[in-house]
Amino acid sequence: MVAVFYVLLWRPQQRRMGAVRSLQGQLKVGDDVVTTSGIFGTVIELGDNDLKLEIAPGTVVRVARGAVGERLTVDPADPEADAE
Repeated sequence: MVAVFYVLLWRPQQRRMGAVRSLQGQLKVGDDVVTTSGIFGTVIELGDNDLKLEIAPGTVVRVARGAVGERLTVDPADPEADAE
């Protein structure tokens, strides 16, 4: 029972969390992203624990790095980008 729990639930969740942490560490200025709350924006400034997103022309919000859920900008150097 424990092995089934590990294989079906724990391991896939750990992979997803690792992928999100990797994404958050690789963000660059100019990347288009979506936050976990559904706000679309473009990264205009990076800090250690936060970043600034331009969500509309002239409208900038400061969000935690951990709030970024997905990068919309495709990185040509990333071989996994084509798989999505």
